[in-house]
Amino acid sequence: MKKAERMVAALFILSLLAGCDKSDGQEAVSPTEAHHDSHIEHKSEEHGDAKRMQAVFSFTTGAAKAKEDAELAVHITDSEGNPVNDFELNHEKLLHLIVVSEDLSYFSHLHPSYQGNGIFRLPLRFPAGGKYKVFADFKPVGGNNTTVGEWLEVEGTTLKAEAIQVDLGRVKEVEDKEIALSPVKLKANEETALTFSFRDARTKEQITDLEPYLGATGHVVILSRDAGHYLHVHPLDEASTGPEARFVTSFPQPGIYKIWGQFQHRGKVITVPFVVQVE
Repeated sequence: MKKAERMVAALFILSLLAGCDKSDGQEAVSPTEAHHDSHIEHKSEEHGDAKRMQAVFSFTTGAAKAKEDAELAVHITDSEGNPVNDFELNHEKLLHLIVVSEDLSYFSHLHPSYQGNGIFRLPLRFPAGGKYKVFADFKPVGGNNTTVGEWLEVEGTTLKAEAIQVDLGRVKEVEDKEIALSPVKLKANEETALTFSFRDARTKEQITDLEPYLGATGHVVILSRDAGHYLHVHPLDEASTGPEARFVTSFPQPGIYKIWGQFQHRGKVITVPFVVQVE
């Protein structure tokens, strides 16, 4: 190879490596899409995509304080800082915002209002001071499903962190409903069908009249223990009304994960959490 050609190749490799650096504390990320019939999974992964979307999270009140009203602004831009103006409806919303506390004991799934010029806003009230991670999940027109996450600091008294303990039993009672999760054994990097089963906690009769929530039987959000891996999974059969709802996913690596399943029954949204060990 001629000397000039070697120099060009070296510069090209350096430019690729530079593109892999994170910026502005964002753990960001155009997610990969895995299609299984009607199922869509959004995975948050860090990579050096030069065309990736960016999000700036800021409090319009200057700082957020525990148990006080604050307004969060989410400004979506392209890699050059230009506002992204057009978004596709993604399960009835332009943007899904997931908020979790550092110990994953607090979870909220919200939908900010679009103000135009790439800016979304919504009011927030945090239960305590400390670190919270926010994930903006959206799809630009003509682009891919994209997720950007960032840690935010909230002022005020912090609470003692709750231990993240694996649920040995996979049955929870929420809002007079008995909800079971299977399978018990989970392995990393293998396609897994997570099945939620529903029955009345008192009568033990199967529940067969689940209602659509954001255009589907339900939604599942999965986070690794450190909130470094994010998965948003939609059901295989989006029109199912029970007694089961199935979601296909793949855990990126072994470890502890927290799963939140969200469903609607008789006009009320039910959120059921499970902590699992992935081998």
